[in-house]
Amino acid sequence: MKEERSKPKTGFFAENMKITDILYKKNMSLSFEVFPPKAETGFDSVKAATEEIAGYKPSFMSVTYGAGGGTSRYTLDSAKNIMDKFSVPTLAHLTCVSSDKATVHERIEELYDAGIENIMALRGDLTPELEKTDRSKWDYRYAVELIRELKESGHDFCIGAACYPEIHPESKDQKNDILHLKEKVDAGADFLTTQMIFDNNLFFNFMYKIREAGITVPVLPGIMPITNANQVERAIKLSGAFMPQRFKSLVDYFGSDPDSMKQAGIAYATDQIIDLYANGITNVHVYSMNKPDIAKAISDNLSDILGKDFGK
Repeated sequence: MKEERSKPKTGFFAENMKITDILYKKNMSLSFEVFPPKAETGFDSVKAATEEIAGYKPSFMSVTYGAGGGTSRYTLDSAKNIMDKFSVPTLAHLTCVSSDKATVHERIEELYDAGIENIMALRGDLTPELEKTDRSKWDYRYAVELIRELKESGHDFCIGAACYPEIHPESKDQKNDILHLKEKVDAGADFLTTQMIFDNNLFFNFMYKIREAGITVPVLPGIMPITNANQVERAIKLSGAFMPQRFKSLVDYFGSDPDSMKQAGIAYATDQIIDLYANGITNVHVYSMNKPDIAKAISDNLSDILGKDFGK
């Protein structure tokens, strides 16, 4: 166990606002996900977008990590800027699939030194190049290995992990997938965030199954507002998510008109979120794709709901 150093003070929430401090409250919460630039030339425009979203005061913001760790520096810079400038708790993604142990340990220390307390521990997507390599030679094959190392780092991180209500694409069945998910929780994951969902019933069914399996940590459903018909094919490819007929009809009818599709997509996502809240899910995570107008529209639609406790 490493000796704890004096933690840097980087923002109003930086010292003690862990994601679990939010998730265990009964108040409704809404968080947004943003992504860093792929290159330094795009940093200013991404910074402006993430700052505008932070200005709407979400419960927290998560900052993604590029495939292969290519945006690791920008992930850290973006997360720290949000936390320092806006006092919004941040969740920095960390992937391990293409990294060696020395590199991962270096990044863990960088996150700690920056005052980041919340880490989303992911294996990471397999690029076409990685799929051709010998996985037996990788330092990390699964996210659970990264979670264990974060727990063993000597730092008191709040650790998030991913889950798949419709089964991880590499799992043979849902029962096996849930067993692996429990391994991540038993290794130290403090909360879970789902892949994007478009049918809340699939999420409710998933929740029943994982609770039966002994997984009791908070779970945030991930909502992706589809505001452009061209996003549908990409969303299916990325997540394999089931698109209910109700949603397909929406895209078929409004998809040819950008303004109508945007409004309808925001309304559909808002309806999903309200349904989740009404069924006892107090925390929802929105994949806002660096679009402040979408984040604002959804926040405005929920303005009288957010922050309230409807529990008995």
